[in-house]
Amino acid sequence: MTSWREERRQAAVEHAAALERRKAGETAQARQLLTDFIATLKESGVEPEPLRAQVVGTNTSYRTNLTGWYLRRNRSLAVDVEGNFYILGVPASLKARVAGVHVVPSDPPLVVGQGARDGESLPLAELLRLRLES
Repeated sequence: MTSWREERRQAAVEHAAALERRKAGETAQARQLLTDFIATLKESGVEPEPLRAQVVGTNTSYRTNLTGWYLRRNRSLAVDVEGNFYILGVPASLKARVAGVHVVPSDPPLVVGQGARDGESLPLAELLRLRLES
């Protein structure tokens, strides 16, 4: 016979595993949306451009080693030519001003800005559609 504590621990483990499976599925869907987006851009003749990382809260930006397309007008989100998703907000740095910054890719979300202020979250599919129309 198992104790109540052991049953609760097992339920928590199962719950965490289910959440991880759901997140992996959403990430796979979002990656496919980005792959289709890039294919559409290439078919339309929209060339990738060098991406710059924005210093949070300012108009300053730093060079990156990335080439791709911005997803938002404020250039805070981008996708590179390989389909990696980037959040381009970085802290101010004297070294970065001279040498540039290295930005690591993030798992793309199905809803961009989820948990942000009202009106700032948007399904990724809608964001990509708006970007293609601009």
